[in-house]
Amino acid sequence: MPRVKGGIVTRRRHKKILKLAKGYFGSKHRLFKSANAQVMKSLLYAYRDRRQKKRDFRKLWITRINAQARLNGLSYSRLMHGLKVAGVEVNRKMLADLAVNDKAAFNDLAALAKSKLNA
Repeated sequence: MPRVKGGIVTRRRHKKILKLAKGYFGSKHRLFKSANAQVMKSLLYAYRDRRQKKRDFRKLWITRINAQARLNGLSYSRLMHGLKVAGVEVNRKMLADLAVNDKAAFNDLAALAKSKLNA
C-alpha cells in the first residue's frame, strides 16, 4: 500500500482546531492533541448550555415573581392560577420584568388575581 502524506489537509484541520482553541490556558491552545480534546468538550458544553440557559432564565423569572407575589400576600402558584382565571395572558418573562421595574403594575395584576381567587 502506498504511503499517504497528509500535508495540506492535516495542516488545515489542525489550524481550524487551534483557531477554535484560541485563548485556552497552557498547552490547550498550543498542542493539537490537547487542543482538540478541549475544543470537543467546549462544543459539547456550548450545545448543552444553550438548552440549560432556557431553564435557568425560567427559574430566575419564577423566583422574582414569587418574591413580589409574597409581598402582595399571594404565593406564586396562587398568583398564576388567579391570573389564568382572570384571563390575563402575560408570560413569566414579562411578569418578572414588571416585578422588578414596575411594581405598581405588578401590584395591580396581583390584586386582580386575588379578587378572582376569592370570587
